Amino acid sequence: MQYEGVLKKMQTEIGHPIQYYMVFETDFLNVNQVLDKQLTITFIKHQCLNCGNDRPIYRQGFCRTCFFEIPSAGDWIMRPELSTAHLDKEDRDLEYEKRIQLQPHIVYLANSSNVKVGVTRKGQIPTRWIDQGAHEAIEIVEVPNRYLAGITEVALKDYVGDKTNWRTMLTNTVVDENLVEWREKLRPHIPQEALPYYLSSREETQLEFPVLQYPTKVKSLNLAKTPSYTGTLKGIKGQYLMFEDNTVFNVRGSEGFYVGITVN
Repeated sequence: MQYEGVLKKMQTEIGHPIQYYMVFETDFLNVNQVLDKQLTITFIKHQCLNCGNDRPIYRQGFCRTCFFEIPSAGDWIMRPELSTAHLDKEDRDLEYEKRIQLQPHIVYLANSSNVKVGVTRKGQIPTRWIDQGAHEAIEIVEVPNRYLAGITEVALKDYVGDKTNWRTMLTNTVVDENLVEWREKLRPHIPQEALPYYLSSREETQLEFPVLQYPTKVKSLNLAKTPSYTGTLKGIKGQYLMFEDNTVFNVRGSEGFYVGITVN
């Protein structure tokens, strides 16, 4: 089987285990179905996810020009507390920013390598947790806009982490935590503006990833340095493919790379 196209974040479907799909322009691959099979991934060219041109990818699948111009790469994407659409104030494109920012957002706790706080749109639950490789997660507040979620995250970062150790996540050296207790412990630190939206009755969500074998010491595949790689797929977690020789490949981190994939 052969596939070709530009890499984008793998699409997922909740299940036991989670189902993963690589979606290309004219085809798709259910990645779960090729576990324990040999894959060859070959870099062909770059293809910016916005302009489509063969230019070096700068960040988030975009070339440098697009990254600094398009509204979907504004600073408020990574730093929700910078959102200003609720003030009717434009960053790059007010219509786009209102559409994304002025909708319900969730502040949550997720445990992938350690307990961390995060923000996502309500419609991205549980996708966001899956993408982070969290084996358990829980909602803290559901607020009406991105700004409120952002200031809540900033306030809670003084008391809990906001980063995932991807190496720990991929080797599965993680410890189960009581996220209900964590949420209650953090409640006094939620900003007053967000406190009315506290979700006291939500339970933990447990997530099961399709992994046959975890790597013992991860080696990251960078297609810019190694344009062709062959290995036996042993697992999928977060947005990573994990191979028998301890190589791991971050699909989302390689967005904008146009590749060929052969399944042997």
